[in-house]
Amino acid sequence: MAASQRLLLENAQQLVLVCGRGEEYLLRDGCARLAVLRDASLVVGLDGRIKAVGQADVIRHQFSGARFERRIDCSGKCVLPGLVDAHTHPVWAGDRVHEFAMKLAGASYMEIHQAGGGIHFTVEHTGRATEEELFSTFKHRLERMQRAGSTLVECKSGYGLEWEAELKLLRVMERAQRSMDIGISSTYCGAHSVPRGKTAAEATEDIINHHLPKLRELKESGEIHVNNIDVFCEKGVFDLESTRRILQAGKDIGLQMNFHGDELHPMRSAELGAELGARAISHLEEVSDEGIAAMARAKCAAVLLPTTAYMLRLKQPRARRMLEEGVIVALGSDFNPNAYCLSMPMVMHLACVNMKMSMNEALAAATINAAYALGKSDTHGSIETGKQGDLLVINSSRWEHLIYQFGGHDSLIDYVIVKGKVVYQNERCRTMSSY
Repeated sequence: MAASQRLLLENAQQLVLVCGRGEEYLLRDGCARLAVLRDASLVVGLDGRIKAVGQADVIRHQFSGARFERRIDCSGKCVLPGLVDAHTHPVWAGDRVHEFAMKLAGASYMEIHQAGGGIHFTVEHTGRATEEELFSTFKHRLERMQRAGSTLVECKSGYGLEWEAELKLLRVMERAQRSMDIGISSTYCGAHSVPRGKTAAEATEDIINHHLPKLRELKESGEIHVNNIDVFCEKGVFDLESTRRILQAGKDIGLQMNFHGDELHPMRSAELGAELGARAISHLEEVSDEGIAAMARAKCAAVLLPTTAYMLRLKQPRARRMLEEGVIVALGSDFNPNAYCLSMPMVMHLACVNMKMSMNEALAAATINAAYALGKSDTHGSIETGKQGDLLVINSSRWEHLIYQFGGHDSLIDYVIVKGKVVYQNERCRTMSSY
């Protein structure tokens, strides 16, 4: 096969496919049998898609006459799919480090929120920031996520609340989608909190009758690309009926339902999401047994956020119960000013230690299942022919080191690759020759 190709990764000690048969997601038993090849190579074509995966000698013979824009010898190293972060709030101004001190002193999330802190503090500072300032900090955060191995990230608005402020955040995300290599799944989250001066009922009507019709116009014109709709379904924020109405209105304009539920109080959010056909529900620290069963039946993904439970000292989501009941378990960093973590390897580690997930389950949750939660598992989340060439190369002979070495991703990750293009290269590798 003499045609030109974009990239050859050859001689990997382990090539972690995650899926080997085109699975949309992996449940507990599937996670126990992660697809891994040894002494393997892969080729990414000029279109950014994976062209071939297999044993190194077979690939070498198959592409003996091919020209590659880039070849990387992965001897003694592991190749994995790019990580997928299924839940982030990355566009905002004004940090909340002072609130971290308050939490350490015993203040609860809702106590800080009711005192004018929390989301409203960030909304105020974000409102004062220019679009350029917001883009600059957002770009920097995405670059840090990318260096930690994330190649597809769900990004929410939600620190604007009023339409013009929300639109500013959506424009920032649109600009990043058009100008950066990292993949972005964009989420409208105007129902992140109730704006000051409004009741929840008034905010609900405003979103349904004003925000979403305008968003539909922008989507249809191609000016803004939004994939998902999110609501913070929580006591004192948006109740179950308001959540139902907003999610349904979003679904009616073609958005996937992917929302916050059952975090601080049991709200029956999981049951609602399953009923409406939601693609995913996040948090679920307070989910009921009935909600877990409903999500399993509906194939609604549970996006678990171990950093949030850890930093807010909440009880951990019941990952083991969900896995045993047949729920599709995904992971996200929940990066936001209240839970500042940009690293999916650290999220996977916390999932294993605090939520009792296995390393196989955590990797599947941060790749194929996170991609499923975003409606992207047909193109992302595993190393299979035809999928997008989003990949990591780590400097270890066993892939598990990516989880085992807590906080060690900065020295472990040698290359981050998006569509077959190297978008990050560890400084150590710059002194070595790639031929």
